[in-house]
Amino acid sequence: MGDVILARLTSDDREQFISDNQEAFNYGAMEEFGLRDNHFEEDGQIISRKTIEQSIDGGEAYRILLDSEKVGGVVVKVNGEKGELDLIFVSPHFHSKGIGYAAWREIERMHPEVKIWETVTPYFEQRNIHFYVNRCGFHIVEFFNRYHPDPNEPEMSSEEVDEQFPDGMFRFEKRID
Repeated sequence: MGDVILARLTSDDREQFISDNQEAFNYGAMEEFGLRDNHFEEDGQIISRKTIEQSIDGGEAYRILLDSEKVGGVVVKVNGEKGELDLIFVSPHFHSKGIGYAAWREIERMHPEVKIWETVTPYFEQRNIHFYVNRCGFHIVEFFNRYHPDPNEPEMSSEEVDEQFPDGMFRFEKRID
């Protein structure tokens, strides 16, 4: 594998970043559910444009580059010693090459002040669960579902959680000593 670096997202790349993110998320759902998937937020997308735009606007967005080629993206939010991995994606054409892990290591290097990282992923994203737990050292600390909705998403009713992620979402934490 060549060099993996993170470059700040530029305004002229925003639309492609959104499109690439949606492609990567849809790939994961299609891998798991095939054409029977009904977990879409809008217009056949697992993750909506609005969700991605809110993430970009509320955090630090970076392109993941492999030898200068755009192969993914990441958005983090940092507030003192707390950090949130809001989005990370690698193009399906570049899966299983260590790119996501290299990007994650770079995020940790860029933010040595962060002592607790958090992220969430749907129950069906086995690839993500493997990545967070087995590769990056996160721990599953909570399971959001209709019986236990995410307190950070009060506007999302248990019916909406049920509709989009009927089997729930995992919350992960990584503590750095």
